[in-house]
Amino acid sequence: MAKGTPVNRRSERVTLADVALAAGVSQATVSKVLNGRSDVSAGTREHVLEVVAATGYRPTTPRHDRPRTRSLVTVLDFVASPYAGTVLQEILAAATEAATELVVRLPPEPSIGAGAARAWVDGLLAAGAVGVIELAVAVPDAVLTAAGDRELPVVTIDPIGTADARAVNIGATNWAGARSATEHVIRLGHRRIAWIGGPPDSAPSAERFQGYRAALDEAGLAADPALVRHDAFTVEAGFRHGRELLTLAAAPTAVVAGNDEIAIGVLAAAKELGLDVPGRLSVTGFDDTSQTEWISPGLTSVRQPLAGMGRMAVETVLSMAKGARPASRHLQLATALTVRDSTGPVPAA
Repeated sequence: MAKGTPVNRRSERVTLADVALAAGVSQATVSKVLNGRSDVSAGTREHVLEVVAATGYRPTTPRHDRPRTRSLVTVLDFVASPYAGTVLQEILAAATEAATELVVRLPPEPSIGAGAARAWVDGLLAAGAVGVIELAVAVPDAVLTAAGDRELPVVTIDPIGTADARAVNIGATNWAGARSATEHVIRLGHRRIAWIGGPPDSAPSAERFQGYRAALDEAGLAADPALVRHDAFTVEAGFRHGRELLTLAAAPTAVVAGNDEIAIGVLAAAKELGLDVPGRLSVTGFDDTSQTEWISPGLTSVRQPLAGMGRMAVETVLSMAKGARPASRHLQLATALTVRDSTGPVPAA
């Protein structure tokens, strides 16, 4: 606690005002940090959480102010994508049906310390949280430890990083889905098949990449490192890498993308370069979000049950909050390939 005034540890309970004084910030800032508000800098947030932990402050509310309904916290860092929007919509619907309020929070800093993580979890509990759903984000080790100590169940959906046994992971059959997409273009005669996937530390992206590799291996095709890219799950990444791949001297005739956003970026790159899809290039996506049907050409994509994943996460975390033990720590829902107009036979030489 480099700034602010040390708290005089008395027998009385530490108050919000004590924390603000010790941290050298306003009470409003402390309140924003404890409530997960985004309009506080990362440095200030971390400092305040450290002071909360050091002073032993425990957020409490008067008996008459305690939440009358339980709440479910969903943690994510990006809501604008069709993927996140679809999952979050079903989380909201399932939570509402269960008479549970939904609270959306930004994730804490990945490097959060043990004390700050305990304060973050305590803040959720004080607000009536009975469980946490982490949607496509990295879950810091300190947060999982603090949640376990407080018996606050955590469920992850498509986590960044390796799925942790302390949380229940919900996803789709990523390996099988990517394999089916790759097998589809192989059956159409394609042999130079590129891969553009998500971040290397994304568990779903890694599984999908292995599915792509498995399909190539089974067909006796060597994976060309020059045709493999890993980046963000964004249209911009798909466009950038798509343009690079499609201007190679030995360009691919098909691109298997790690999600629909990447695939749409590849389609944009092909259009800019004057390449007909599917006449000169075939493209597949993954997720089968609503945009796959209204873009032109319609995108062949692996459909994963996003709504089902969101609903299962709610049902699982609420069941755990009641003391039930999940049958498995890793739950997968089936995928299926939806073929549209973005894939076709390999072009004649």
